[in-house]
Amino acid sequence: MNSIQQLEWRYATKKFDKKNKLSDNQIDILKNGFNLTATSYGLQPLKLLIISNEKLKKELLNHSFNQQQVVDCSHLLVICIKTIIDGDYVDEKFNLEKEVRNVSEESIGGFRTFLKDTITNKPKEEIEISSINQAYIALGNLMTLCAFEKIDSCPMEGFIPSEYDRILDLKKQNLKSVLLLPVGFRANNDFMSSMKKVRIPIAESVVEIK
Repeated sequence: MNSIQQLEWRYATKKFDKKNKLSDNQIDILKNGFNLTATSYGLQPLKLLIISNEKLKKELLNHSFNQQQVVDCSHLLVICIKTIIDGDYVDEKFNLEKEVRNVSEESIGGFRTFLKDTITNKPKEEIEISSINQAYIALGNLMTLCAFEKIDSCPMEGFIPSEYDRILDLKKQNLKSVLLLPVGFRANNDFMSSMKKVRIPIAESVVEIK
């Protein structure tokens, strides 16, 4: 399939095959795809939780408006934002850049200072909103990657983040849950799998300015 055919194949899976699990290699692909997602200034204010524990998924179902995909999926992906993005965090980013790219402090020092000043002078609420926006970029990236790898997925906002945070003990890890992406393989009897996509015409959704 070409890329458009892969996106046509994708849909928000309503019913997963409980017995069909992703391989370790497929999980590694999703991990790498998440880690390669573009983020503002390359700060990566996100973390991905990959949950396969069946008992834990059942507990989380109670706080997911009983959407059965949470327990029937092979793995439940929880996209989180980091709650501490400060000057020290920026320093960690630049120290890693020096190590990986073998660049001097002289070459990056100006940008380091600029970014630390920018981050430290921003209200915490503004940083959190920015991180949440980037979580959606990661979600879209993962959904597209799933389509290319013939992995089914279902993006979800419908859950109670505070309860997820409590159950997963995220506060101690300086994290907040933002989005869910159950992944796995569609069940043969998922009625949605054979339905045509409903989209407005491209001429109405895209404007070309030449």
